[in-house]
Amino acid sequence: MNQGTGKVSKFFTILVFIFIVIPLIIIIGTSFAGESYLAFPPKSFSLKWFHNVFKYEMFRNSFKVSLEISILSTLIAMLIGIPSAYILSRYEFRFKNVLNSFFLSPILIPGIILGFALLRYLILVLKLPIYMSLLIGHVIIVIPYIIRVISSSLTSFDYSIEEASISLGASKVRTFFTIVLPNIKSGVIAAFILAFINSFNDVPVSLFLVGPGISTLPIQMLSYVEFYFDPTVSALSTLMMIVTAILMYIIERTLGLSHFTK
Repeated sequence: MNQGTGKVSKFFTILVFIFIVIPLIIIIGTSFAGESYLAFPPKSFSLKWFHNVFKYEMFRNSFKVSLEISILSTLIAMLIGIPSAYILSRYEFRFKNVLNSFFLSPILIPGIILGFALLRYLILVLKLPIYMSLLIGHVIIVIPYIIRVISSSLTSFDYSIEEASISLGASKVRTFFTIVLPNIKSGVIAAFILAFINSFNDVPVSLFLVGPGISTLPIQMLSYVEFYFDPTVSALSTLMMIVTAILMYIIERTLGLSHFTK
């Protein structure tokens, strides 16, 4: 019975792996195609579609918006997420689980629902500018990742070091910045990178918050494929996958992806 269950589990694991990997192979393959249309396997080899990525102004502008929003939202979320993760990990208080669930709720709510709710409230009710609404939306969606990573880093932190610092006369604030943060710096780096990746690649929330003249790169890519069927977007997707893979490797080297399952 156990052997049968193991075989079935292995079969579905392979099936899911194939389901995930095959589209990536197709995207990478079509990005090097010489044809002016999406074709796999490609009949000829060319790098012209990678040149197109940098040639089109709409991609350059949307990349700039994505980069700005991702960096700013991640920095703001770090200012909120690091102290929050520390408080949730360090202290016991009433409604702690409720507060923790509140911070993690954005990753539990479907992105389309969250994006529509933010559209209704930030733009239609508060009438905030599109750029500001987009920034707030991205702060909301990346905070859970920061809190999760920082909390995981704090599980291995020895709080007796912090207590010793305070007993020697240092304030709690000074102890936090001189003792706690340096000891979890790998987690801080990993949290920043993970939040940046999720912000930069976000589609469902950004889809509702972009507007005329302000669009993120993933949304611009969706707009492009509505009218053009050449492999330019495949080339851009390949570049984004390479950058994401490099950043995830940095996370693995600094903190270890196994930390996220603890």
